[in-house]
Amino acid sequence: MSKIVSVHSFRGGTGKSNVTANLATILARSGKRVGIVDTDIQSPGIHVLFGLNEEKIGYTLNDYLWGRCAIENAAYDVTPILKMSHKGTAIRGSIYLIPASIKTGEISRILREGYDARLLNDSFRDLSRRFKLDYLFIDTHPGINEETLLSIIISHVLVIILRPDHQDYQGTAVAVDVARKLEVPKMLLVVNKALPTLNFQALSQQMQRSYKTTVASILPVCEEMFQLGSSDVFCLRYPNHPWTQGVSAIAKQILFDNDVSSTNLTTAGGWFNRGR
Repeated sequence: MSKIVSVHSFRGGTGKSNVTANLATILARSGKRVGIVDTDIQSPGIHVLFGLNEEKIGYTLNDYLWGRCAIENAAYDVTPILKMSHKGTAIRGSIYLIPASIKTGEISRILREGYDARLLNDSFRDLSRRFKLDYLFIDTHPGINEETLLSIIISHVLVIILRPDHQDYQGTAVAVDVARKLEVPKMLLVVNKALPTLNFQALSQQMQRSYKTTVASILPVCEEMFQLGSSDVFCLRYPNHPWTQGVSAIAKQILFDNDVSSTNLTTAGGWFNRGR
């Protein structure tokens, strides 16, 4: 069974998709088989980081949720794209990306009609088995909703991204409380877009005292990230950058965590059905 890692934030704009893409890439470089599902269906975009443009996308997660295809038909091996754009970079594993549709009509239909979120449970299990994944990353929709609850309850690891911002602090407290009630085996906090002038050690200690949760890393705001403009995976373009080193620290906590108990997807699905 692959380890499921949900990457979440209470508010948008925290850099959640960037962190997800870089974590997945770092694990793939170490030889792991990694899947990514973009469940931020209302505002998808992680595919852009991997150079998977609209012309290369046939089926999407939306098509699976509406019964148009099997989930494996919406999965794209983006490893060759990364190897081609970063020649000489060793990626010993693989990355399979399941994008959400960026078509206006498809997004509007989701907002208007919704979908059966329980199908996501089936897709995660099927993807893990079909591609023999070591890790499956779920790029969640910000906030707390039905889809988010499903992702959290089946996760082995929940990574919560926040900025050093008072609105983020309050929202993160809600997300942490929900995760504790759902008994997530492992929870990690990541502070992103922190000014380099801040005392990172003091900030980390403050976060750990406030939330009583491990702070996996504090990632600095940097000019290079703005210049890149989501056109590439940051850790491949800037392998020695402090931001990359910070994400590598998170990856190590996920990669070498052997104490997380296995989550039963069938049981999780049963719990979710009861809550409907």
